[in-house]
Amino acid sequence: MFVLAELKDTVRIPPSSFKSKLNNVIADELNRKLANKVYKDVGLCITLHDVTKIEESYIFPGDGASHTKVTFRFIVFRPWMEEILIGKIRSCSPEGVHVTLGFFEDIVIPPHKLQHPSRFDQMEQAWVWIYKTEDGQTHDLFMDAGEVIRFRIVKEIFTEAPLPSVLNASQDISEKAEANNAAPYILHGSIDEPGLGLLTWWQNA
Repeated sequence: MFVLAELKDTVRIPPSSFKSKLNNVIADELNRKLANKVYKDVGLCITLHDVTKIEESYIFPGDGASHTKVTFRFIVFRPWMEEILIGKIRSCSPEGVHVTLGFFEDIVIPPHKLQHPSRFDQMEQAWVWIYKTEDGQTHDLFMDAGEVIRFRIVKEIFTEAPLPSVLNASQDISEKAEANNAAPYILHGSIDEPGLGLLTWWQNA
């Protein structure tokens, strides 16, 4: 679910920070710039792990700040395909079941990836698995908001161009995506196999 991504960037250090230790200032600036931001083909940046290389610093005419090229590793949320995660149902809509992990909410389980057969209940605003027992009886198992759900990651979608894929872009990915009313990073899940879905379904299995 979490990986270490090696990245490079140029860190701008204002004159007011010159008296502080360079490593500490660089760490603070990288966390301020990247933490909780999504970058295309990288994932959701969580926090700085370490700085592996600091190159020479430069001061450009007309700018009193120093600019330092650094190589570093960031802890990134980017689950691999087929990984099984546990979250909570945030809401349901005709587009599917929307799941949250607490720190990440752009997860959807589309209708064709739910247990079969399932239907959407407009009155309850919930998806319902029409479960059939061995003796032929059927039971409606509702997927209500707040329920704990186990699901498998089957697809990831990063917002396409014109968003940049470099870290030193003038505007970060998440800000541009918000302006376009599109989530910068979306995960698709699946519960269409035994053992997946609401944890309460399988407690006595």
